Amino acid sequence: MPTTYAEFSLPKRRSSDRRGPVRWILSHTLRYWYLNVMMIIGAAGNAALASVVPIYVGKALDLISLDEADMRALLQISLVIAITQVVRGVLQLGRNFGAELIAQNVERDIRDELYVSLLGKSMTFHNLQPVGDTMARATNDVREINFMFSPGINLVVGSANFMIMPLIFSPQYHPALIIAPLFFTITYLLSVWQYLHELSPVSDGVRQAFGRLNTRLAEALDGIETVKGMSQERQEIDFFRDNAWSFRNNFVRQGDVEARFIPYLLMGLTQAGGLFHAIWLYQQGAINLGDIVAYFGLLLLLGFPTFVSLFAYSQVSMGVAGARRILELINRESDLDQNERGYADRMRGQVEFRDVSFAYETSETAIEGISIKVEPGQTIAIVGQTGSGKTTLVKMINRTYDVSQGQVFVDGVDVRDWNLEDLRQQISIIEQDIFLFSRGIAENIAFGKPEATRDEIEAAAKAAQAHDFIASFKDGYETVMGERGVTLSGGQRQRLALARAFLTDPRILVLDDSTSAIDSATEDKIQRAIYAAAEGRTTFIITHRLSQIRWADLIVVMRNGHIAAIGNHEELLSTSEAYRLIFKET
Repeated sequence: MPTTYAEFSLPKRRSSDRRGPVRWILSHTLRYWYLNVMMIIGAAGNAALASVVPIYVGKALDLISLDEADMRALLQISLVIAITQVVRGVLQLGRNFGAELIAQNVERDIRDELYVSLLGKSMTFHNLQPVGDTMARATNDVREINFMFSPGINLVVGSANFMIMPLIFSPQYHPALIIAPLFFTITYLLSVWQYLHELSPVSDGVRQAFGRLNTRLAEALDGIETVKGMSQERQEIDFFRDNAWSFRNNFVRQGDVEARFIPYLLMGLTQAGGLFHAIWLYQQGAINLGDIVAYFGLLLLLGFPTFVSLFAYSQVSMGVAGARRILELINRESDLDQNERGYADRMRGQVEFRDVSFAYETSETAIEGISIKVEPGQTIAIVGQTGSGKTTLVKMINRTYDVSQGQVFVDGVDVRDWNLEDLRQQISIIEQDIFLFSRGIAENIAFGKPEATRDEIEAAAKAAQAHDFIASFKDGYETVMGERGVTLSGGQRQRLALARAFLTDPRILVLDDSTSAIDSATEDKIQRAIYAAAEGRTTFIITHRLSQIRWADLIVVMRNGHIAAIGNHEELLSTSEAYRLIFKET
C-alpha cells in the first residue's frame, strides 16, 4: 500500500513518530541502529582506553619510586599505553564516523519527509504560510538537526562515557575516592538540566527570529521590481536591519545563558577537592604516591565533558528547536486528502455548484450560495468586478480550495468523492500569473505530461500560437528560461501555458484571465486556438474581453461573492444592469 501524504500518494515509506520533536528525531535515528551501536561502542572504548593512561602512569610512578626500577615492567607499561592509544584512535574514528553518518542520513530523511509534506498541503495552507519562513525551516532548521548529531550528540555520548570512568576506577584505590567524581556527576547533571531548561526558549527564539529575517528577505527579493519601482529600497533596508538586530539580540541572549555555565566551576571544585582528599589519604598511609597521580589523572578526564558540554548541549537545544518548527509545519492540518480509493473515470465534463459557500481562514465569506449547472462541452464566461469571487469559484472544481458549505459535482459525483489525482489530471487551469520553471521550453510545456514526444509538444505549441516565437530563439525548444519565465514577455508566457494545457488534453479547461497580456495582433490567433480547444470539453473563461464573452453558452455575472445574473449575452444586456455596466466599462 502506498503511503498517503495529504493530497497525493507515494510508494510506501517508513513512518515517523510525530507526537513530539524528541520522539520524531528518535524515530528517525533508530532506523540506523547499527550506526548508533557503532557510535556508542566507539565512545565507550575511547573513554575506557583514555583511562588507561593515568592508571598506568600511576603504576609506572610506583615502579620508579622503588630503589631498583624494573625497566622491563616500565617498557611493558609504555607498550600497553602506546597500543591502547592506537586502538583508542580507531574507536574514536568509529564514533565520529557513525555520528556523522547518522547526522547525514537523518538530515536527508527529514528533508524528504518535509518536502513531501509541503507538496501535499492544500493551497489554503500555502497562501497563509510565508515562503521565506518555510525556506528557513527547510534549510537552516533541518541543518541544525544535522549539527545536533554531529558534533552535538556525538560529543554528549563521548563525554558521558568520560564521566563514568572516574566512577568505575577511582574506588579501586580507595572506596572513599568515589566522593569527588560522584559529587561532580550529580551536580553536573543538575546544572545541565537547569542549563537546558533555560536555554530551550532562547533557542526557540533564535530559530523564530531567523524565520522572520528570512521571510522579509524572500518577500523583498520576490517583489524587487515593486520595491525599486516605488523607490522603497531604504525602507526595506530598515526592515531588514530591524530583523537582523532581533536575530542578533536573540543570539546574544543565548550567549548570556552559555556564559553562566556552572560545570566549569564544579570541575575546578571537584579536582581541587579530590586532590586534597587523595593527599590526605596518602598521609594516612591508605594509598601510595602513584595512586594519587592515577586518581588525579582520572579526575582530569572530567575536563572533556565539561568543555564540550558548553556547545554540545547548546547544539542539541538548537536541533530540538529546529525539529519543533519543522514538525509544526508537517503536522499543520490540511483538509484535503488523496482519497485514493475514490471515484476515477474518464470525465464527461458536467459541473454543478449546489448552494456553494467558501470562506478563507482569515477573512469573511468569499462566495455564498452559488448554484450553477454546466453541461458537458459548454463554455461558461464568468465576469464581475475584482474580488467578486470568480477565481475562488473555479478553483473549487479541482479542489484547490474545498467548499465551506454546499457541494461541487463533476459528472454527478461530489469532487470530494473523486480520486484527487484522477480529478486534477483531467482539469487544467491557466491563470493570469503564469508560473514557468527555470528549465527548457519543451520541458515546461510537457510539465503535465512528461512522457510527451517532441512532435506532441510542437503540436501543442502550434495550437497555442507559440511555435513561431519559440523557433526564433537560438536554442529553440531547448531554450532555458529565467526563474518564473522572466526572460519572456507576458504574452509569450501565457501562450506557453496554453500549450501546456493543450498537451494534457483536459476534459475541463479553466482560463482565468489568461489572455490579458496578449496584444491585439495575437489575440485573434489565440482566440481561434481557445475556440478550437473548447470544442468537446467544458470550458470556464474568466475574462473582461467581449470577444470571448460573446460566444460563451452561458455567462455568469458575480458581485460580492453572489451571482448577480446568469444567461447569454443578449439576455443579460436586456435584463442585467450589472452586466450592462461591465459591458459598458469594457
